[in-house]
Amino acid sequence: MNHRLHHDGKNGWVGKTQYWKDAVVYQVYPASFKDSNGDGWGDIPGVISELDYLRDLGVDVVWLSPMFESPQKDMGYDISDYQAVYSRYGSLADLDKLISSCHERNMKLILDLVVNHTSDEHPWFKESRSSKTNPKRDWYIWKPARYDSDGNRIPPTNWRSYFAGPTWTWDDNTEEYYLHLYGSFQPDLNWENPSCREAIYQDTMRFWLARGVDGFRIDTVNKYSKRTDFPDAPITFPGEPNQPAAEMWCNGPRIHEFIREMQAKVLTPYNHALSVGELSNTPLPSQVLPYVSAANRELDMVFEFSMIRLGTGGAFQDKYLYQPYPLSQLKAHVATWQTFLEGTDAWHTVFCENHDNGRAVSRFGDTSSHQNWERSAKAICLWQATLTGTLFLYQGQEIGMVNMPREWGIQEYKDCESMGFYQEAVASGDPDRISKTMDGLRILARDHARLPFQWDDSTNAGFTSERAVPWMRVHDSAFEGLNVNRQREDEESVLGFYKTVLKLRKKYGELLIHGAFRHLLPEDEALFVYVKEGAESGRKALVLLNFSREEQDLSTRQLSVAGTLGCEESQEATLLITTLREGERPGIESPEQLKPWEGRVYVNFVEEA
Repeated sequence: MNHRLHHDGKNGWVGKTQYWKDAVVYQVYPASFKDSNGDGWGDIPGVISELDYLRDLGVDVVWLSPMFESPQKDMGYDISDYQAVYSRYGSLADLDKLISSCHERNMKLILDLVVNHTSDEHPWFKESRSSKTNPKRDWYIWKPARYDSDGNRIPPTNWRSYFAGPTWTWDDNTEEYYLHLYGSFQPDLNWENPSCREAIYQDTMRFWLARGVDGFRIDTVNKYSKRTDFPDAPITFPGEPNQPAAEMWCNGPRIHEFIREMQAKVLTPYNHALSVGELSNTPLPSQVLPYVSAANRELDMVFEFSMIRLGTGGAFQDKYLYQPYPLSQLKAHVATWQTFLEGTDAWHTVFCENHDNGRAVSRFGDTSSHQNWERSAKAICLWQATLTGTLFLYQGQEIGMVNMPREWGIQEYKDCESMGFYQEAVASGDPDRISKTMDGLRILARDHARLPFQWDDSTNAGFTSERAVPWMRVHDSAFEGLNVNRQREDEESVLGFYKTVLKLRKKYGELLIHGAFRHLLPEDEALFVYVKEGAESGRKALVLLNFSREEQDLSTRQLSVAGTLGCEESQEATLLITTLREGERPGIESPEQLKPWEGRVYVNFVEEA
């Protein structure tokens, strides 16, 4: 199974399979995708039943969010047994069938690797907390208490967790605190301990790779190496006991050593299994490059979050206090991460949705009317599919699923993070903070992406049986036709558009997947315009996206389609695709006018048959 690789300085690791660069990866959130047995909870047999739907969409790789045994306090990101399937999702046999069913369709399957922390119900942690002399004591991070000037016990540091509150919880049994960057039910593993690391590699990675899994999306990949001197964080929120402290655990002193070890000991021996890291709090290209440089032999690619975090008030206290932003800011982030690849041996991801964010069409598009919803969902599709990197889609993105209705109350929000921030606002006693937090949750909360998938017009939207009670409320006021069955019948629907565009992306991969990005009109607050250029063919594409509710005139921007594409006098630019429906296209031969939320791609060649 071992494959010797070497870096040739140009093309990456010789012998390394790089199918993933051209792939479309589709994230399945199994609790909300398809319920096969009518218990109101999605399951693995439900995923298997819709693999043909994913294949027909154009998906190459399925990313399955955590389906491991878990108390489900954080929807499976609190794992109590890495080698078992949570019973409501199915069995190991079901997972094996999912692997083989994907492979039969020439699709690959990757799992979520959650190894910054475990559940506090994991056997490792139960042993660790049983006594200070237990062999697994040092598999987690334990520290004695501090005491203030009045003799009150306080945590070892003043660090604030991602889910609100301190990062430390007191354990009465052994009279020490344990560290958890997230919930108190998610104690952090101690990657400084080599025995712990080896157990992670064996139990959480080799076990699944040996069963045929093709790789991992690696959760919180840059948080394994903490500062081991454990200093207090600077006071940035005066009067608060817990302070933001991401610099204490993100991109720590041994992080690259740990990831290189993971690659060498596990990923490379298993035919260079795919690795996609979640890289938070790392906003500079110079910080990201070491993780994804092929020469470093760490990760294939990472998710960088500057763009998708737009609108949030930061990762900690003010996260859900919504901050409006101009289009130019979004475009600047995109341009940064498109151009950082140039002249490097690195690779990147393209995404605008996942399980931790509000729906893209509700955040970056326009849901003020049915027409604007459909047009902006297609514009987002065109934007994403014409960017360089591996394209990641989240379930429901391809049909334009939207956020839950604004009138739904806090009782419909199930996520532990949402509830933590809301309860913190309530505890403040400040009505303005409560109101603003709720407003932010209506736009940004993780819950929006977790509503049941909309398959048809039936009760419960075909996610589960009509008599079942879904684990999360089904959207009951979405736009007409916002489900798979309706859109399957309409080639010009959002779903039909995604299918068309994904085929074009692969057909012209040199240009759209691998092409160089050149940003035009960076300060324009209505138009998103850029050129993609093939490295060898000389082919160019001009992407025009109107991100506004008003018609926009290119001539006022002194932008010529043919001129931008470098067409000769006798040559005309070719319209490759438009987001408009057939009946909306009169006059489209003139490229100067873009309708509200219209997108077009022009090329300097004649499209191939």
